[in-house]
Amino acid sequence: MVYAIFSASLLVAAGALYAAAIGWLWWRQEKMLFEPEPLDIDDPIAGDADTREFFVEVPGARLSVAHLKRENPRGVFFFLHGNSGNLKKWFVELDAFRQANFDVVMFDYRGFGKSSGCIESEMQLRADVQAVWDHFAPMYEGKRVVISGQSLGTGLAAGLAAHLCAAGRAPDLTLLVSPYSSMRLLAAELYPWVPVEKVLRYPLHTLEHAAKLMGPVMLIHGEKDELIPIHHSETLAKSMHKAELLRVTGAGHSDVHQFPSVRQALVSALGRL
Repeated sequence: MVYAIFSASLLVAAGALYAAAIGWLWWRQEKMLFEPEPLDIDDPIAGDADTREFFVEVPGARLSVAHLKRENPRGVFFFLHGNSGNLKKWFVELDAFRQANFDVVMFDYRGFGKSSGCIESEMQLRADVQAVWDHFAPMYEGKRVVISGQSLGTGLAAGLAAHLCAAGRAPDLTLLVSPYSSMRLLAAELYPWVPVEKVLRYPLHTLEHAAKLMGPVMLIHGEKDELIPIHHSETLAKSMHKAELLRVTGAGHSDVHQFPSVRQALVSALGRL
């Protein structure tokens, strides 16, 4: 009887710990999903003569934006970065875009770099993406448009591209680097002990948006990516009308952009637009 009581007590304690862990994940998941690095307001993002930085105002925050501006560009490359760092890490190696005569627009999410505020929901995050795009869209009427994202940013990029397709302004190219089919499915793979359906407040259903993309899509994925396995890109490619998947041999998650084949594919894709 004593053993039974002891076992029951252990089960109760274990259940309480599990419930506490799930509660912590619910309330603190922004700390797990986003790894921002603040940047001093006086620290320049880039020092090139053809780049500038400024802020776009959104409800409750100011978003830091970096803009590579050519004299007479063929189009714009609108890029949504991953879940860590800031624009000083991402707004680099721009010569390929200069070579293709494309402007580049990137911005930092709330709390990243010089952007103020905090990320509080997926709806807010997507609204910020839309607000920054809306700021630039009039500048590129009649020009080529590439919507791109890497890692975390791929779900946001697919959502924006799908919105533009629905509005009759499909991007000339949607480029997704190391994408996930959905954050919910990825989290279920990484944390099988967590009831993801009930806990995750950022499901980021890339697959749902991908199926609505009508223009050309290029997927780039490292074959050795252990954080977001390449089968996510394979699933996405099957759901799209016009999708090309570049498998990068030897590349993982964080280094895929460093491979020459990726740069060559980017230059070639921009040149075809």
